Amino acid sequence: MDYSFQKIEPKWQAKWEEEGIFHAEDFSEKPKFYGLVEFPYPSGAGMHVGHIKAYSSIEVLSRKRRMQGYNVLFPIGFDAFGLPTENYAIKTNTHPREITDKNIAKFSEQLKRVGFSFDWTRVIDTSRDDYYKWTQWIFLKLFEKGLVFRNKTLVNYCPSCKVVLSNEDSQGGKCDICHSDVIQLPKDVWYLKITKYADKLLLGLDEVDYPENIKQQQVNWIGKSTGAFVEFQLKDLDEKLEIYTTRCDTLFGVTFMVIAPEHPLIDKFSSKIQNMDAVLAYREEASRKTEFERTQLVKDKTGVRIEGITAVNPVSGKEIPIFISDYVMMGYGTGAIMAVPAHDQRDYEFAKRFGAEIIPVIEGGDLEKEAYSGDGVMINSDFLNGMTNKKDSIARMLEFLAEKGIGHAGVQFKMKDWAFNRQRYWGEPIPLIHCPNCGVVAVPYEELPLRLPDMDNFKPGEDGQSPLAKVESFVNCTCPKCGGAAKRETDTMPQWAGSSWYFLRYCDPHNSEKFADREKINYWMPVDWYNGGMEHVTRHLIYSRFWHHFLYDLGEVNTPEPYKKRSAQGMILGADGEKMSKSKGNVVDPLDIVSQYGADTLRVYVLFMGDYGSAAPWNDSSVKGCRRFLERVFALQDIVVPETVKSLEASLHKTIKKVSADIEEQKYNTAIAALMTFLNEVGKEKKIGREQLLCFVKLLNPFAPHIAEEIYQNQGGEGSLQLASWPEHDEAKTVDESIEIGVQVNGKLRATVTIPTDCEKSEALALAKADEKVQAALEGKNLVKEIYVPNKIVNLVVK
Repeated sequence: MDYSFQKIEPKWQAKWEEEGIFHAEDFSEKPKFYGLVEFPYPSGAGMHVGHIKAYSSIEVLSRKRRMQGYNVLFPIGFDAFGLPTENYAIKTNTHPREITDKNIAKFSEQLKRVGFSFDWTRVIDTSRDDYYKWTQWIFLKLFEKGLVFRNKTLVNYCPSCKVVLSNEDSQGGKCDICHSDVIQLPKDVWYLKITKYADKLLLGLDEVDYPENIKQQQVNWIGKSTGAFVEFQLKDLDEKLEIYTTRCDTLFGVTFMVIAPEHPLIDKFSSKIQNMDAVLAYREEASRKTEFERTQLVKDKTGVRIEGITAVNPVSGKEIPIFISDYVMMGYGTGAIMAVPAHDQRDYEFAKRFGAEIIPVIEGGDLEKEAYSGDGVMINSDFLNGMTNKKDSIARMLEFLAEKGIGHAGVQFKMKDWAFNRQRYWGEPIPLIHCPNCGVVAVPYEELPLRLPDMDNFKPGEDGQSPLAKVESFVNCTCPKCGGAAKRETDTMPQWAGSSWYFLRYCDPHNSEKFADREKINYWMPVDWYNGGMEHVTRHLIYSRFWHHFLYDLGEVNTPEPYKKRSAQGMILGADGEKMSKSKGNVVDPLDIVSQYGADTLRVYVLFMGDYGSAAPWNDSSVKGCRRFLERVFALQDIVVPETVKSLEASLHKTIKKVSADIEEQKYNTAIAALMTFLNEVGKEKKIGREQLLCFVKLLNPFAPHIAEEIYQNQGGEGSLQLASWPEHDEAKTVDESIEIGVQVNGKLRATVTIPTDCEKSEALALAKADEKVQAALEGKNLVKEIYVPNKIVNLVVK
């Protein structure tokens, strides 16, 4: 038979859709399986092979689960707001709505051509008002509970995109969208108090099945530390500087303080500062640096000593200088730090540069060369002298601070509150109103959705103002509280807003009364298995977990954690081993592969190319190899026989066992290799039983469903293969009927012979001695000992 994927694949895709094979059923009596993939951003470039690999994991699991009798929810949607579409809209003078709809249509067609078993009746689009109505609703709940606040601060601003970025969107000092350098700009920013949920986000990691590296990235990003808040009195002034430290046991070694260039103390006591010009000049210089540049550990230490103001070490009573330096940020901690140069390398280098005193308080190291960061006996520390245990020293110092009223134990997080506004058009309008009488007022729930006004000019203002500020009919409104004239908030939400709860909307995507029916949430949630990219584990994953914990506290959802299990795929590299990019010319269009070799070939190849969690380069010859494998599978129909081929039974049951286990462990490459091995076994026998072939295509189905369904139907399989029962292996049948063992004479291998599995010693010895090579080795010798290790080896000892 000839394998024509051009006919087979569209035929079965249409048939499955027509019969609603992949439609999830609410409240089924079957056990449920909710498999989730990170929904795509519908870019103009369309889908790339990375999408195929990312979605293939849950695709394989979903097809297997259906065959195991589960009611499967495997949905798809589009994360459709965001800067790339808006930037393209400005460039081409096309409305973002038009671009988004076109891109979604393109993506949908591509996904369908690859044959993903998504439930297309539940598609969502975050940029549609029936969806973002509920994004706004959740935002208002956060506002209502005091988790939304506004603050003027230095922000990461991209001059190219003309937008404020969160820390997560500007890592390394670069804009995540256009990769331009970001600058620091003072601005009014809306924040979500994600730090209020920091502890819950950390504790929740104990309740989920995430790979250790993903958990660790979240732990590091949240960055919880336990320590002490300590007050340093300013000499001769009615003012204190509060600092946070994890090592309050080293307070006797504090010889200077450093504050951020933006610290309000500078302006408050400007009349006392004798070198104000130098301080202001340094502040101006620091404002031109990104946060990344300022906080790098490996860089020259710069700063200015503040003349005219000093602090007092609260435990030693010594007067100490205060410096400003750009490595201290107002957004981290209190904007002031204590410096212990003998035991912190950054403080040490700063002290060496500016001539500050270095006092050791822990014995050890060579302070002529570097700071000592190890443990040791406490010295130069009054009541701590002689103590050797860091934990005990910290506890004793905390007691002292509390007794004197100059400090207390505390906790701090590296994670900052979430900067939540963008000065752009293509995003969810923030449903808040600025009233001169009532302050900031929420848009009433019954007025949601607050729709994005239609506009022709989406360009943000040069001053960083949102394009919505130009639409008077949108801006000017009535205060819902007092009825007076008021103005709407003109910033929009970040793209992360819509993706922070999309998995809940899939449970009930067409509900106009609620974000999702509670009974449906109870049935489907939590997500059983979520696969996505490693690049989102400190952004989307933390944000969505935060929103879900909040909704759980409101009583709106049934579990604190949204995802029971999370996994991640490795990147597909270009054939040159480099990351795929248009500039390098190494991008592979998945539809080129589908057109040339078929969707099943592409599906098999992306999972066969290597370990699922690791990066792997594209290889055209391996694609062709996967195509040849499928051709050989299709040709099995030419050698099918009615009866079971007994010599294949052990191999088949081993394959069932291997493929079933490997899918659960995401070892897709070895599962496919097992299918290939079985095919080779069939090739040796030159025949396969009909029931054995039906079993084999069931195992193949999650990987190559079109060809599997075609063979299944050709061979008279009952119903659709997609809902046929998944094969179960018989452990007894995984044992070979015969095995090969080695035969040694005086410990030297002379031959290998085939014997029945678990045969008696006498039979094994007789078969071994019957071999011609063994007979030659025994000739003229006296056989003194016969050793048989069952199923492993025969050893004959001669003289």
